Amino acid sequence: MSPQPSLPSWVIWRQRPFPDANLLLLPGRQPALVDSGFVAHAEETAAWARAHAGEVAMVVNTHWHCDHVGGNALLRTRGAAVAAGKPEAEAISRRDPGCCAAEYLDQPVAPYTVDISLDDGQVLQLGDTDWEVVRTPGHTPGHLALWQPDERLLVAGDALSDYDVGWVNLALDGPDAAMTALASLQRMADLAPRVILPSHGPIPADPAAAFGAALRRAQRLVDDPDGAVWYGARRILAFALMIRGGIPADEVEPYLYGRAWLTDAARLLDRTPEALATELVGTMLRSGAVVLREGRLHAAADHTPVAATSLRVPYPRAWPASELR
Repeated sequence: MSPQPSLPSWVIWRQRPFPDANLLLLPGRQPALVDSGFVAHAEETAAWARAHAGEVAMVVNTHWHCDHVGGNALLRTRGAAVAAGKPEAEAISRRDPGCCAAEYLDQPVAPYTVDISLDDGQVLQLGDTDWEVVRTPGHTPGHLALWQPDERLLVAGDALSDYDVGWVNLALDGPDAAMTALASLQRMADLAPRVILPSHGPIPADPAAAFGAALRRAQRLVDDPDGAVWYGARRILAFALMIRGGIPADEVEPYLYGRAWLTDAARLLDRTPEALATELVGTMLRSGAVVLREGRLHAAADHTPVAATSLRVPYPRAWPASELR
């Protein structure tokens, strides 16, 4: 196995299991944190960042899913500005009901405000170094990467990891979402990074090989739209089981019937929601992606427990009005 690429001394990296995204902390004149994890672990995230860099001046979100923005609200109350890609920043400011896909996916996000809207090519000082914003839509329309050209570091968000590519939402983002994600991957690969910093999993030992594998996976999502829908459905259900400490086996399918994402997936796959729910659970049980323990279905992947009380946050349609400093 190849050794993991070395990181500069001014980079602090923390790999975390689901439901949290990995953390990149950049101490210095403007201490910055890239992504802020899941809401249930916001206090832990803030404490870790403070211990290593003092008070965080800026949080930069690669995109707005719940495992990336869960600490935003808390860190903002402690003085951090929140920066995000322009499409998502504008929607957050408007308090669009679809913000973070939180209600659509049934994934909790504490209300927050974006202070800085980011666009392609913009340069940010994070810590003591300059990073370029690279628009990489696909996993979400506002997804972005960060590029540090001196050290050739690439923050990839959910676009790829050492074992996966980000799922795409063909129902919400249109039939071209997979092609958009593939084009974004190619744009990042063309940068020829020395180090890829993904949002999930370890730092890939061989960036070129990681991109080669990711491009092949992403092409399959383009070539097989039904497969792309199934891929997303499996990922969303596994995450739901993780953040809820599992769901009683006899309640999983009724839970799924009420989910907008499952209804959309069923439509795209020409099934009824009931038929898809049964098939989805059965498929994931047979593959070992979910396991049955003491009458509850659990996600098999490694994940950190979540306190049930942390899920009790309002959907974006009930968030208070956005207040900029």
